[in-house]
Order: sequence, then structure tokens, then C-alpha cells
Amino acid sequence: MGGFSATREDVEAGRRLLDRYDALLLDLDGTVFRGGEPVADAQATLVRARAAGVTLRFVTNNASRTPGEVAEHLRMIGFAADAPEVSTSAQAGAAMLADRLDPGTEVLVVGAAALRSEVLSVGLRPVPAAEAVSPERFAAVVQGHSVATAWPDLAAACQAIRSGAWWVACNLDPTVPTERGQLPGNGSMVAALRAATGRTPDVAGKPRAPLFEQAARSADSARPLVVGDRLDTDIEGAVAGGMDALLVLSGVTDPAGLLAAEPARRPGFLAADLDSVLDDAESLRITSQPDWRIDVVEGGLTVRTSDSAAAQGPPSALGLLRGLCAAWWARHESAGGPAVRPLDEASRAVVNALGL
Repeated sequence: MGGFSATREDVEAGRRLLDRYDALLLDLDGTVFRGGEPVADAQATLVRARAAGVTLRFVTNNASRTPGEVAEHLRMIGFAADAPEVSTSAQAGAAMLADRLDPGTEVLVVGAAALRSEVLSVGLRPVPAAEAVSPERFAAVVQGHSVATAWPDLAAACQAIRSGAWWVACNLDPTVPTERGQLPGNGSMVAALRAATGRTPDVAGKPRAPLFEQAARSADSARPLVVGDRLDTDIEGAVAGGMDALLVLSGVTDPAGLLAAEPARRPGFLAADLDSVLDDAESLRITSQPDWRIDVVEGGLTVRTSDSAAAQGPPSALGLLRGLCAAWWARHESAGGPAVRPLDEASRAVVNALGL
């Protein structure tokens, strides 16, 4: 879907997107790998990132696996990864608790052993919900995904929350991908407690900022770049944390969804996949494009190729999408996409290729 103006080997050091940042905060499924297979040349790209002195953090909303287990999975599919390079929503949830609670405070835990381990690592005392005696005495409840969560766990948490306990949810993902398809995730269990208690938890994971902030701190990063494929988790979390973001189209987001994004879900850069961090930074920026003449009209956008682009051959489809987003977003501070009307054959072919 389009290309770049120079080969990656030709891009001068300092001009690459990679060179503007000291850390990459990387989503996993849809960004680094897809269906258990690496996306494009992601392994080689991350090797080059490390060689350039850029710190990597693999950032996941999964609170049921330890960083070591996540790193082991990455190694199994060909990535060099160590546990300290993994940031999970369980770590972010535990860090939130430690910021407010005194050391040694007992915390009622609804979740897997990985979450209990993170709570223990920050100096607190995790108590599995199913083993809690007098749940109403707990000052805090933390909730993360576990396939073993059952009614007694939710009942204990409900008692604690209704008695005034501070409630932290590791994430609000309604589903989790499995070999049987999308099945209930932590967000579905959180919804059950929200209905039972009338309360709303503080959230540590994407799309809230704490997970990305914790990942950046662990990398000692002053200039992190978030790379992800989802607007509602990766990009919204980056925007919430005041971080730059690169959206990649190797996962769930499509061009129409990006164009219709609300301000809280709008990235600064757009690319086909993770490999593009090695491309010229300005070629990836969502801004006006010299190859396209785009006008905002009532109810939508019109587009035609510029005279210079017509003489140079087919222009970039992703370049058009960047230009369309820049034009529409500059005039619209709400969600909702425009009708896109091509005015010549070249633009019609590219608009159709984008599914717009």
C-alpha cells in the first residue's frame, strides 16, 4: 500500500523516524507479530533499533502472563527479548497501588498468579479473592484477567468495593483472542462488578496512560515513541500520556477507521508496518501531501493528483491517506469520517485501493 521515497538503506542517520526517539514502546499482536508470525521484517528492524541505541519495551495489556513468559513467547517466534524489556498492565496496576498504599498493605486480588506476583514485588501483600476472609476490610482491590476467575472471586471483590475499597483494573479489554476466537476478557469481568457495585475502577492499562508511563520510566526514556495498530488502545493511550505515536496498518485499524478517528485517537505518524521506523520521519508524518490536491467541501473531501505527481507516476496510497487525515482533522474536532470524492482516474484508483 504505497512505498517510501528512498530505500531504508539510503535514509541518512538522523532523518529516520527511529532516530528522533530514545525508546520504542511496542504493542505486540498486530504490530510486532500477527497470528504467531512476525510482521514483515520486524525482527531485523528491532535488531537495527537496538544497534542504534534505542531502548525497546514490549507493552501488553495482558495481566495474566509474567514478563518472563511474554519474553519467552517472543523468543519462540524469533525475537530477541528479555523479561526486563516487557511492560504489562499487571506491572502498571501494581505500581498504581504502591503509589498510594503503605508498604505491607493487604490487597485483594482478582486475577492470575502473575498479577499477585507483581503486587508482591512492590512491597504489598496480595490475597487471592477466593481466599479472602472478611473482604470488607480490604483497602484496595486489583483486577486482571484470569481464566480461573469465578463467582466467589467476584463476590469477594464486590463486598470489598461496596465497603469502600479502592478498585484498580489492569485493563478494560472486553475480549481476549484465543484459538476458539474472541472470548470474554478482563473488561467483561470488570463490567459485571461495575453493574453489581455502581462503582467505576481506576484503570492502569491501555488506553489509559499509566502503562505507557510505567514502560517509559522502566526504559529511562525522555522521548518515547508508541507504535501500535489499535486506535482505541495504543493510540489513545499514547495521546493520554502526551507521547508521539505511529499507527501501523498491519493489525485491526483500516483507512476508513483512521480517517474517522476522534481527536483523542489521532496519531502523528502513519505507516504500513513496524519496519517503517527506519524510513524518513517526515515522509511518515500525517500532514498535507504535495502529490495530492485535497479540498474540504460540505460533508466530505475531494481529491485529485497534483500536476507534478501525475508526471512522476502513481503516487503513494498511504501518502493520500496521510493527506486526507490532515485535511479532515484540521477542520473537525469530533469523530466521524467524510465521504471522499476522487476527481480524476489516478485518485479514483487510489481511493478505491484504500477502501474509501
